[in-house]
Amino acid sequence: MKVLELYSGIGGMHYALRESGVAAEVVAAIDINPVANAVYHHNFPETILINRNIESLNVQELNKLGLNAILMSPPCQPFTRLGLKKDALDNRACSLLHILNLIPELKSLRYILLENVKGFEVSQMRDKLLLSQSKHSMLAEKSGKINTKSGRMCYTLDNILENVEESKYLLPSKLLQKRAWVLDIRTSENNGSCCFTKGYGHYAEGTGSVYCPFADETIKFKYSEAGNQENNSDKQVQLLSDLKLRFFSPKEVCRLMCFPEDFDFPKHITDRQKYRLLGNSINVYVISRLILLLHTENENI
Repeated sequence: MKVLELYSGIGGMHYALRESGVAAEVVAAIDINPVANAVYHHNFPETILINRNIESLNVQELNKLGLNAILMSPPCQPFTRLGLKKDALDNRACSLLHILNLIPELKSLRYILLENVKGFEVSQMRDKLLLSQSKHSMLAEKSGKINTKSGRMCYTLDNILENVEESKYLLPSKLLQKRAWVLDIRTSENNGSCCFTKGYGHYAEGTGSVYCPFADETIKFKYSEAGNQENNSDKQVQLLSDLKLRFFSPKEVCRLMCFPEDFDFPKHITDRQKYRLLGNSINVYVISRLILLLHTENENI
């Protein structure tokens, strides 16, 4: 199967395709972000990677590739809950509209897998996608420890932690003063986290979870004590600082998103850039199951 990877980013879809076990070749990857492309090329040096505006693609050149599948993660801003929800009228949806117009003319295309945020499923763009003969499916499970509350298989965060220089990722006092009460705090015994976005490490609220090396009981006690102190007092900040709250490292976020251990960033990529790139990527395991389901179901038709 010949696959085109659009909005290829750091290669999450490529890794998912590998993990799915489906016999396939990524014949080309296209993205306009030079930083993401540097990471992609670092990990997939043999894949043809094109730094190009997707709106410049045409039917003739795509048909020459003999495409059987398109994997893509187009911009989410037109549909995100915190955005203006301009949908198909948002300029950032133009490249996806262009691709949807080309799809009916792609002779050998059999599969399309598109990833986006909550809100896309009720958008005009989603309707346009279905009109382009799209299919999509849901996911399976992740092996590991059993979550006794839900009965599902999943692993605890202890499995993704690395030995890091603690001071490098500690939440600064100023952030604790302003945002300590809205943080999503996770411990090594937890088996989930909030979704990590491109603002992680820069904004505290709604961008991802933070890690605490202590048990939930200790966290509750310290927060209770801090709540009894005068706001922003030295004592309150010290109680919160005692918890040693820190950001998850980029490597830990990679593991949470199921990137393989051999995935790596070029040395010149900063942590801020890593968080932004990961926040724009996908969970490799989830997408691998979707690819397998899509391929298997279509084969049985």
